[in-house]
Amino acid sequence: QVQLVESGGGLVQAGGSLRLSCAASGSIFGIDVMGWYRQTPGKQRELVATISSVGSTYYADSVKGRFTISRDNAKNTVYLQMNGLKPGDTAVYYCNFKRTYWPESTYWGQGTQVTVSV
Repeated sequence: QVQLVESGGGLVQAGGSLRLSCAASGSIFGIDVMGWYRQTPGKQRELVATISSVGSTYYADSVKGRFTISRDNAKNTVYLQMNGLKPGDTAVYYCNFKRTYWPESTYWGQGTQVTVSV
């Protein structure tokens, strides 16, 4: 059974930095897209960043220039370096692994809380 285990969340002051990690355990193969989403109470989960198997990246406008996504394919791990954090970044962050070709699969982490204080 595949599990995604996240780490690195916590409490930080505005302007500070955090690095999130998400590692897959269990039998997993052919993951071509890894990403991070976030969610606050009462709102839909929103896409933060993605990275393809060849390193192409996408960032939401709200985090461009502040967040950096990276991956280690050998370790089935994805990272999110978050700099210049703002109170508006406060959310539960979820990692996501996708295989977009047959057999398509999607895996989610359990979520890690990031809280940015003023």
